[in-house]
Amino acid sequence: MTSLTDPHKPAFRLSQLIYDTRYRSMTIQVVAMILLLTAFGWLINNTVENLGALGKDFDFSFLGSRAGYDINQMLIEYDNSMTHGRAALVGILNTLLVAFLGCITATIIGVFVGVLRLSKNWIVSRLMAVYVEGFRNVPLLLWIILIYAVMSESMPRPNDFRGEDPSASMILGDSVAITNRGIYIPRIGFSNSLSGNEAVAPIEGATPLATGAIDWILVFGALALSVIAVRYVRKKATITQEATGVRPTTWYWQIAILVIPVLIVSLFLGLTFSSPYLKGFNFTEGTHLRNSLIALWIALSLYTGAFIAEIVRSGILSVSKGQSEAAFALGLRPSWTMNLVILPQALRVIIPPLISQFLNLTKNSSLAIAVGYMDVRATLGGITINQTGRELEGMLLLGLFYLALSLLISSLMNVYNNSKKLKER
Repeated sequence: MTSLTDPHKPAFRLSQLIYDTRYRSMTIQVVAMILLLTAFGWLINNTVENLGALGKDFDFSFLGSRAGYDINQMLIEYDNSMTHGRAALVGILNTLLVAFLGCITATIIGVFVGVLRLSKNWIVSRLMAVYVEGFRNVPLLLWIILIYAVMSESMPRPNDFRGEDPSASMILGDSVAITNRGIYIPRIGFSNSLSGNEAVAPIEGATPLATGAIDWILVFGALALSVIAVRYVRKKATITQEATGVRPTTWYWQIAILVIPVLIVSLFLGLTFSSPYLKGFNFTEGTHLRNSLIALWIALSLYTGAFIAEIVRSGILSVSKGQSEAAFALGLRPSWTMNLVILPQALRVIIPPLISQFLNLTKNSSLAIAVGYMDVRATLGGITINQTGRELEGMLLLGLFYLALSLLISSLMNVYNNSKKLKER
């Protein structure tokens, strides 16, 4: 009678780190990491030594010193007696604002134009092609300057709104004024603010776009919880549909869940609106959106929207024609076919390159300096560096900000991309 035993495993040898394919890749990665860290350490040490030879040191204490300059548009309270760190924060928020607005409007424009480019109407498809080719082949900086010039030169002056028979008038129930100095819209405030007194503009022409950080956190927190609750309601409806074959009607529950919590929080905080009105030589009250912000927002949206339109068009064309033919055979209208059949499948092709466009838009917002919009490039990467002489530290912080923001956008979009992948059973 014989017995089988496991074969004897040979002892580990150092040569396996090079000749054994099981360990070779790990060895190469470790060696490459050591070399990279060594080179990075040498670069930092060499930089510090060179700075020392010039009588400089590597220090970030300048962020706590007085800034001494004004910012013409801001989301939070700021004046020139505050620190460079506060000024950098204002610039960061201004960058986040234009990037957020640009990504949303560019996506809307891109999807709309991308679908219309495939229209069977020759005139519509050609007009969309002209838009795409026109914006893609002209530098973004030129569009920013052009739109800024149009806003500054062709819009009416505040004085044109004056008199018994003014040559210009406000729109939307006398609540919005479009002028050559910018657009004035109603200002949202809270009479029962938890953030204390509302911020006022510290200098003439400077406009805090929003006040009451705690109040807005509560409003957006209520909205976020409402969205989570709506997703739960939809999930329960899907489970019921899979079990019974009948999907329950939940649209009124979804609307109520979205609206009621935000409305309750707003009423608790005492939501108020103050419309702009002409006083002296300019409009007062309300919120002033300066031409620099409007020009940058529109140019980024139209420019990036042209690229997104081509991404959407290619994504739609990647879906088999049999999908739309099957939908038509079931009696679905073309609009339903596009929304329920084609676009959901095309998203798997659209989202990866769409992430790159969002990153490009965010980094292209640094061109704001051409029209005087005070983003982080103008504050931390411009005036602060010029005043403090801390060009290395300033540029390092600026680069780290854009890197962190890009990684955050990529991470969030990759989570959304993973949710749209095919789920195998």
